[in-house]
Amino acid sequence: DWSTLSSGTIAAIDVLRGPNSVIWGSEAIGGVVNLTTRRQDGVTGSVEYGSRDTLFAQGAAGIDGNRYAVGLTASHLRTDGFSSAANGKEADGFEQTALGVSGFVELTDTVEAFATVRYSDSDAEIDGFSFVPPFGLVDSDDSQQTARWSGTTGFSYYGTDLTLRAAYAMSETDRDTLNGAGDSTFASEGRSDQVVLRGEYRLIGGLTAAFGAEREWTEYRTTFDDEASATITGGYVQLGWELGRFAVHVGSRVDDHSIFGTNGSYGGDVSYRFLNSDWRVRGSIGEGFKAPTLFQLYSDFGNRSLEAEESTGFDIGIEKGVRGRGTHLSATLFRRDSEDLIDFVSCFGVVGGICTDRPFGTYDNVGRARSQGFELEAGADLLGGLRLAGQYSFVDSEDRGTGLSLARRPRHSATLFADWSSDAGLSIGADLRIVGASFDDAANTVRLAPYEVLDIRAAYDLTDRLQLFGRVENVFDDQYQTAAGYAQAGRGVFAGIRAGL
Repeated sequence: DWSTLSSGTIAAIDVLRGPNSVIWGSEAIGGVVNLTTRRQDGVTGSVEYGSRDTLFAQGAAGIDGNRYAVGLTASHLRTDGFSSAANGKEADGFEQTALGVSGFVELTDTVEAFATVRYSDSDAEIDGFSFVPPFGLVDSDDSQQTARWSGTTGFSYYGTDLTLRAAYAMSETDRDTLNGAGDSTFASEGRSDQVVLRGEYRLIGGLTAAFGAEREWTEYRTTFDDEASATITGGYVQLGWELGRFAVHVGSRVDDHSIFGTNGSYGGDVSYRFLNSDWRVRGSIGEGFKAPTLFQLYSDFGNRSLEAEESTGFDIGIEKGVRGRGTHLSATLFRRDSEDLIDFVSCFGVVGGICTDRPFGTYDNVGRARSQGFELEAGADLLGGLRLAGQYSFVDSEDRGTGLSLARRPRHSATLFADWSSDAGLSIGADLRIVGASFDDAANTVRLAPYEVLDIRAAYDLTDRLQLFGRVENVFDDQYQTAAGYAQAGRGVFAGIRAGL
């Protein structure tokens, strides 16, 4: 549940684009986002206050010993918010407290034990949907309370030629929707348990074999739905060969789902760096597989006739340097063909067919879809501590059955970055996001207008351990929508202080 995550516990975010089910399994149909937990020695903290009476405080403490480490994190966010309904006037507030513990210990020179636990409790004010004039999302007194536990524990082995990681992970989310009188109108509980084994064996020369197996149990229940559950078991093998400037990886995977049966997927990538140069060419191809969620199958909105989503994608590109430093240039062509993509279908004003007994809408498969295009990136360090960078994407997406554009996929998008830092400890940055028009619905009847959003930020180091910072989001107070009827935050001004010991 991404809505419960805060930046205070995250050390790095890695984005892997394109289908990648060989390594990552089910749900890696379009890409993977990997979050790395922060590890530190000492105490850090920050407090921030700003627009909409927003207060965000977070702290972390850790001990990084010779053969062990332990860390504690805590954060609290409170804001009056803004109306989620584009035409609404009542602000929807949000409050959340989160706690986390992580640690590891080296049992021997080659074996390490690790564990993490995280808990969050949040209360969000939400808007409701009206089926009488005015139709759509409207102000309401509803709220949603969410409690979430997650954690993992296991062992790692680091041998001369063999590394292994075995872990058990769990996640449990309890959510309750309340009306203005405080009465529960909808409650849900969901849980996931997973056991994972991953390893890598160094064969001869630059040849390695990566392998792994996973089994996941998922279950959920709601106020109106009986308990439902599913299991999925998968395993993969990937061979990699790296020799000087050349690298290639080829792998395959098999997943067995308790409802949708067996699915096989494959993937591979290759890259070559030119002699005496920081230019390289690269390419990849891969398949993705995603089974419908239990909610999509069995809830009041569910459709038990859904098929699993599948995709095949490839990309080819050329790149100079490394993103984020020095001179960086990149150009990439890509394409992804998908079958049975799952989309939400509105049943407003529709009687019979797929909408039978589903007056509020349901889920259905898009038979065939395609997304293709190119992406350009550039960045350079200029004189005086200034760095400029930018990215542009052209995406042509199509429902191959109807010939119409896929919903909420803008054809053009770009981001421009500027960052400057001085030896005196002052740094200033700005991001300008430019997004073209798109359609909100599969029928291409509701248009989402293009928009531009400018954010600026600054920080000043008072000492080596104390920093003032601030930012202005949506500088020009642009009123835009990424989904029809849902508002986005207007201009916001925030300032705070960071400290470390």
